Amino acid sequence: MPTWIDTHCHLDAAEFAPDRDAVRAAASVAGVKHLMIPAVQRSHWQEVIALAHRHGDSYALGIHPLFTPGADESDIAALRELLMQQRDDPHLVAVGEIGLDFFVPGLDADRQIWFYEQQIKLAREFDLPVILHVRKSSDRLLKTLRANKVVGGIAHAFNGSAQQAQAFIDLGFKLGFGGAVTYDRALKLREMAASLPLDALVLETDAPDIPPHWLYTTAEQRIAGQLQGPNSPAELPRIAAEVAHLRGISVAELAQASTANARSALKGLPALA
Repeated sequence: MPTWIDTHCHLDAAEFAPDRDAVRAAASVAGVKHLMIPAVQRSHWQEVIALAHRHGDSYALGIHPLFTPGADESDIAALRELLMQQRDDPHLVAVGEIGLDFFVPGLDADRQIWFYEQQIKLAREFDLPVILHVRKSSDRLLKTLRANKVVGGIAHAFNGSAQQAQAFIDLGFKLGFGGAVTYDRALKLREMAASLPLDALVLETDAPDIPPHWLYTTAEQRIAGQLQGPNSPAELPRIAAEVAHLRGISVAELAQASTANARSALKGLPALA
């Protein structure tokens, strides 16, 4: 059985509260041998650290753009202090999830940019890659990255243009593909997953979010009580099979390449047997 790294899984999410250990065990049985767990807000940092240690996984520490309305500027100093404290922890592999979201209405763009740029400075200070939230914001993210080069990282759930994809790759980033690529109507995304250089791709679930098509329920089904998902890291092999099919390669080849790519992007990730 091929083995996999899920480069983006929110195991700390409330949806998994009743059975986090069971979710992690199911993923392992499915061949997902390592998770990268990114934090989204200060109140979750310690739980993310504990989960990664409990299961032998990796973590990133940061403030997600959707959580900037409730964040305080003092959180940046707290993040720096925790990164300093954890700097010798082999489970710490990145600053994240950070970035910009210009899709969700009502968010203060300037506030997002401030938190993003402050965290980019921390990534540079601690020589850590970054896990980027990219939603209708590629060009603005790239502007900061060109001015403040980091050691690379992952553009999570990438859904930009081919030109933007190449710009991230040129700056040392890998591009994350997950459940969204399984939808037939996602033509541009599927074309990108098929045509980008193989050494630019990593795989992720974003569990419990971004469910693959087989977990999706329509509005009518939800009204009838048939609820979606949640997505889980155990879904990664099936998502990967879709990507392999789009590229016309074997699942085993994709497993080997995506694992190598993840380890290149996040230097602290382990080799998989």
